[in-house]
Amino acid sequence: MTRTKRPWLLTLVAGVITAFFLLPLYWMIATSLKKPDQVLVSPPQWIPSPFTGDSYSRALDKPMLGQALLNSVVISLGVVALTLLLAVPLTYAVARIRMRGSGAMILSLLVAQLLPSIVLAAPLFIVLRQVELTNTLIGLVIADTTLTLPFAVIVLRPLVRAMPVEVEEAALVDGCGLPGVLWRVVLPVMRPGLIAIGGFSFLLGWGEFVFGITLNSDPKVQPVTVLLNTFVGQTGTDWGPLMAVATLVSIPVVCVFAMLQRYIVGGLTAGSVKS
Repeated sequence: MTRTKRPWLLTLVAGVITAFFLLPLYWMIATSLKKPDQVLVSPPQWIPSPFTGDSYSRALDKPMLGQALLNSVVISLGVVALTLLLAVPLTYAVARIRMRGSGAMILSLLVAQLLPSIVLAAPLFIVLRQVELTNTLIGLVIADTTLTLPFAVIVLRPLVRAMPVEVEEAALVDGCGLPGVLWRVVLPVMRPGLIAIGGFSFLLGWGEFVFGITLNSDPKVQPVTVLLNTFVGQTGTDWGPLMAVATLVSIPVVCVFAMLQRYIVGGLTAGSVKS
């Protein structure tokens, strides 16, 4: 095969792989636009005919949908704020302060990142119940941050270590205290990673389900991901409204990733290659 044909082959392969991963998304949107009697027909109907918005009308009539969407927005933004607030000083301390056990600390962060949510749900429930934060949005924000904070430190640490220590020492000599060093010197270096971590934290807080259903029993403070579970009943699944709400829930995720794609990819890449 000649060299001029290889880019076309790579493009074709990439297109097939992309279509394969986008197929569930298309099927979700297509199902939300079908009539109820067309959802489970065999052979499957790939293109809705005729298009109908009945599923969206039934989904919008769902009690607590607006409250659940608002809860998800508050939780996601809270996770972003708390993750960034804790990640910056923690990353700087891990990257700059030489102390015993720093290697074990990084290893523990890696292990914490690998743990599934269901493993953390029980101990988190006990802790939050002791401080009376179950059935609260603050409790969910704290729980979700336990998943994002280790990842944030792992990504941001190489960015700080790549910065010459002499720059910080010069700032201290010029009379800039440690808070000023963090704000004026360290934060600009960490900016690509912070944007990537912010986007990642928002996406995780928006889509987290396990903590939402295990740490909260009050529908007034549950996220929209838990509301999706209410469309699944003992006698069957209401696929049309379920796919309609899922489509609505996916819109913020697509928008956030589209706006921050360049920063997310750049921040994660910078954090992975520098040491």
